[in-house]
Amino acid sequence: MSSSRLDQLLQMQKESPDDSFIIFALAKEYEKLGNYDKALEFFLHLRENAPEYIGTYYHLGKLYESQQEADKAFQTYKDGIEIARKIGDHHAMGELAGAKLALGDDEDFE
Repeated sequence: MSSSRLDQLLQMQKESPDDSFIIFALAKEYEKLGNYDKALEFFLHLRENAPEYIGTYYHLGKLYESQQEADKAFQTYKDGIEIARKIGDHHAMGELAGAKLALGDDEDFE
């Protein structure tokens, strides 16, 4: 499962291992290639090491949804909403709230 784009991103990561954008791009590339475990690994790395990289929460939540893990998706959206509120990103907050609402409400996930 190799692609020239993946190879380029991996090379870029070697040169800038802490670059959140590159890590996010790797997660999305692995997801596109169907390697969901590797995508999850990169998304979780971002969540842990760059919690204010707000795009992580929406895409990680969607990955959880695609894997029928609605409870993890719901919590990810909730966490993302809190981070978006903290950093003042109202656009991301709205997208995350919409994704969360599409899954249900807090009572559905108690």
